[in-house]
Amino acid sequence: MQKQNLMEGFSNVLEVWYLSKNRDLPWRKVRDPYAVWLSEIILQQTRVAQGISYYERFLEAFPTVFDLAKASEEQVLKLWQGLGYYSRARNLHFSARFIASELKGVFPSTFKDLLALKGVGDYTASAIASISFGAPTAVVDGNVYRVLSRYFGIDTPINSSKGVKDFKALAQQVMGISNPGQHNQAIMDFGALQCKPQRPLCSSCPLQSSCVAFGKKLTAVLPVKEKKIKVRKRYFNFIVLQTSDQKTLVEQRTGKGIWENLYQFPLIEASETLEVQELIEHQTYLDLVPDPSATLRLFNPKEWVHKLSHQHLYVQFWLVRTEHFKHQLISIDALDALPVPRLIHKFLEIHDFQ
Repeated sequence: MQKQNLMEGFSNVLEVWYLSKNRDLPWRKVRDPYAVWLSEIILQQTRVAQGISYYERFLEAFPTVFDLAKASEEQVLKLWQGLGYYSRARNLHFSARFIASELKGVFPSTFKDLLALKGVGDYTASAIASISFGAPTAVVDGNVYRVLSRYFGIDTPINSSKGVKDFKALAQQVMGISNPGQHNQAIMDFGALQCKPQRPLCSSCPLQSSCVAFGKKLTAVLPVKEKKIKVRKRYFNFIVLQTSDQKTLVEQRTGKGIWENLYQFPLIEASETLEVQELIEHQTYLDLVPDPSATLRLFNPKEWVHKLSHQHLYVQFWLVRTEHFKHQLISIDALDALPVPRLIHKFLEIHDFQ
């Protein structure tokens, strides 16, 4: 009975709040499923402020799904550079080709058909279906988990199988059916702007009087998450070759690991931080740099720590000047056209090849 009472008017209050507090975002000005899909894929694991410029650049480069489908993977990855989690870009490109060729450019309009697209999960399918096609399918992201957990006082871990199922069902129950797309955007904005992870604005919250977490002083402990998996540590040593005629060596990553198909400098991965003597005695280094007269220095004495979801990379860049090499080099200027991981891009921005 208590939960039923809490549900009454929940959607109406959110939507009234949304009409005056919503964020002015470019993808909210359209209902085109291609544009909405593009925005949702970009915003997976990306902050809104960062995602806006990428969204606008993608639409300018690929205004239709046919344009995206015709692009090469290298073009897509280059435009995506800096967003991380590059599998999103590959899935986006794969699905664009599927829609253009198999569906003749007609975007799927139902939750079930959207879910069949590569890289589209429950949340993204719900967002596109509700915003572009008016389907009453509730979205559940981090913002929604937080709002529902606090408002209804639910301590089921949000990253447990029971939590995923229960919160989806609850989100569906509280959804306003008159304008499902607006409801979904309202509850997400409410979580991002009002019911924030840290320091939520409870004093001005229109749901304060009926919020269980506020009444029981549980705001700081909800929502609940199960303990994270152990983070793996990896030690990367990039070998940055440079010749007097401004050439260097890069390689393309293969396999299904991080940065698939992106370009990087030759890499020596170790089980711990390498000292200079350990590096020059490493067989990979000897194969790359057969020249005993080559000069070597460490670009960053303090390792860069690059944090991914399940692994932390401890990265060093070793600068090598040599005129003797076994491999085919490229012009340093040509690096600008290649899609590279974010930390390689950061290095290229601050290192002056002189």
